[in-house]
Amino acid sequence: SEGIFFLDARGAWPRLSRPVVTVDVSKPTPMEQEAAWTTYLGPAAASAPVLAGQFDFSLATIRNIASTGLVDRDQLWEACLSSGRTGLESLARRIEPRATWDNIVLPAAEMAMLRQLADQVRRRAFVYDTWGFRSRMNRGLGISALFAGESGTGKTMAAEVIANELRLNLYMVDLSQVVNKYIGVTEKNLKQLFDAAEDGGTILFFDEAEALAGKRSEVKEAHDRYANIEIAYLLQRMEAFSGLAILATNMKAALDPAFVRRLRFIVNFPLPGAAERRGIWERIFPPQTPISGLDFDFLARLPLAGGNIQSIALNAAFLASTINGAVTMPVVLDAARAEYRKLARPINESDFHWDESAGAAA
Repeated sequence: SEGIFFLDARGAWPRLSRPVVTVDVSKPTPMEQEAAWTTYLGPAAASAPVLAGQFDFSLATIRNIASTGLVDRDQLWEACLSSGRTGLESLARRIEPRATWDNIVLPAAEMAMLRQLADQVRRRAFVYDTWGFRSRMNRGLGISALFAGESGTGKTMAAEVIANELRLNLYMVDLSQVVNKYIGVTEKNLKQLFDAAEDGGTILFFDEAEALAGKRSEVKEAHDRYANIEIAYLLQRMEAFSGLAILATNMKAALDPAFVRRLRFIVNFPLPGAAERRGIWERIFPPQTPISGLDFDFLARLPLAGGNIQSIALNAAFLASTINGAVTMPVVLDAARAEYRKLARPINESDFHWDESAGAAA
């Protein structure tokens, strides 16, 4: 039969028997999305700039969300977040962010950098579109960060804090599901992961990133060549990704230098000093937990990372609950000894000798 046929497809169809004209149709620009939100939301159109500034939806998705009849901005935001979760569960695990700025203890410079990171995610639509930077850049519109530090220094908590602050989905990437020994499968998984997260409501968190983004090696065999291709592909997708991607590692030196050069933020998470440890101890117990006579100055002398302090506090709470009593210094010190054994550290009892008569801070 004769006539014109229109085919809607993700990619061009090769080897068709008839002449074909291919027209690329991109997602609408942020301004076009804002106009669509304004049209479809009607009475709730005041939410359009905020939604278009964070999410990158097709017109069909915008129409579907608007058709729910929601008018409250928070409810619309949650509907957008729910829409952005599709396709991620097979390769990443969703984390419900609970930590806030009050829960994390870091030096002032690192805290300032984390707040700057959150501000850039929040203000990116204004800078890229209102101030015109999008027209000057063809890559690197996403925001990428490296969190580097020993285990237990707060890298995952910092990602939670940012996700909580920005009210975005936080997904921890399961590298065991992404990295594959068969040629081309890792790149396929990465493509699926980043494509699913492109709608803008998701923070991707790559823990132990050195397993995926290690230094490129000299090509001595076919395996080396394909491993280098995987690293190059990840770097390419990181630059093209429109959202926030966070790499976390306790082996910064093992990362490929090309990653380190092109990441927008590098936040170092040092082991806490005595002042930071005291702050962690002061905040570690929930308000509902009964505590009695805890000497935070004494506890701050124990050279522990924040993750270890969290483990001690939790174990101390369980110990106290078995006797239906409060968390006291003897209970916390017993839990600290157990943590030292877990870490295979020698226990010097002089370090755990606490003199109650010396005074305690309740």
